[in-house]
Amino acid sequence: MPAPKIRSMGSFCDTTSRALSYFLGAGAVILAIAVVFTARPAAEIAEWAQNVLGWSFVLLLGSLVFIALFSWVRMLSSDAKNDVVWFETGVQAANGVTTLALTFTLLGISLGIGTLSGQELTPETIQPVIRKMTANFSLAFMTTVIGLPVSALLRGLIIITRARNTANAPTLQEGA
Repeated sequence: MPAPKIRSMGSFCDTTSRALSYFLGAGAVILAIAVVFTARPAAEIAEWAQNVLGWSFVLLLGSLVFIALFSWVRMLSSDAKNDVVWFETGVQAANGVTTLALTFTLLGISLGIGTLSGQELTPETIQPVIRKMTANFSLAFMTTVIGLPVSALLRGLIIITRARNTANAPTLQEGA
């Protein structure tokens, strides 16, 4: 009995390692592209992410992306009849990215509107109130701009891999 458990644990560790490699590699490429296009150092880009997106969005997004990549790696290493669970897990994680992006969009808009409702607008206070409101709107729209394409990319990766696995699956006549 211990042999299947050891093999299963080895498979889990291999999948985790590969998914983490893809995750960190994609993060490094995205950061390099951001550095090249913005001509800003990586530390400044991380500070922007903290100020505009917030660490809660970044951590939740990273978790969902990792789950989708883990599912994708499992799908790559399984046959069509055994990848249904990983397909569903990957699609749900990708859909979770969309839900997360839209939730943070609504949160940012709500916080922006809330900034207006709690302030008295006078010529002296209008500038700070608008600055605070636009910072919240920035959160709202940047989470959507980042989350929706990431979700579409992950969903496409999972669905195309599922189609490949299904197309390569032996039919009953071939297996007999």
